[in-house]
Amino acid sequence: MLRSVTVFCGSNHGFEAIYTSAARELGALLARSGISVVYGGGSVGLMGELADSALAAGGEVIGIIPRALWEREVGHRALSKLHVVETMHARKEMMASLADGFIALPGGLGTLEEIFEIWTWAQLGIHRKPLGFLEVDGFWSPLMQFLDRSVTAGFLRPQHRAIAFVEGNAEALLQRFAAYEAPNVQKWMTKEEA
Repeated sequence: MLRSVTVFCGSNHGFEAIYTSAARELGALLARSGISVVYGGGSVGLMGELADSALAAGGEVIGIIPRALWEREVGHRALSKLHVVETMHARKEMMASLADGFIALPGGLGTLEEIFEIWTWAQLGIHRKPLGFLEVDGFWSPLMQFLDRSVTAGFLRPQHRAIAFVEGNAEALLQRFAAYEAPNVQKWMTKEEA
């Protein structure tokens, strides 16, 4: 059952209004669906838009922010719950533990680092939760092409590439999450297989 979703997204808006619209729509959809939003606790960029739209739609929004960022006054002060933690690692650990699934909206290095760590954990069998990318105006297409190239080059197994969903529609992504059955994690390759 999908009770909460961690959303990774930019602390900037990006140059196109469609990114802001996507963050707002996702926040409102999660709230209307009775799914709590877990995110990085920021009040700026797509992070703030996501949180504000979920709150405006009557949803629960849980923020987790490192103390250093809180002290820079980028933290959201009107959330349902806010956890101020000491490190980025503690933030990511709590975001993972509170989530039943993970979605990446457009973002930069932090967004990529967060969703890739979660994806790697799924590959290793550390968790069995669904994860996906909300495709917004082709934003993720070059990355997905690179990952497909990693498969054809022999650096990424097809079953591990297939762990992450990519959808251009948030409702369709949530439907895939609801129907998700975690794949069996294969053993590590032996020296002979490498």
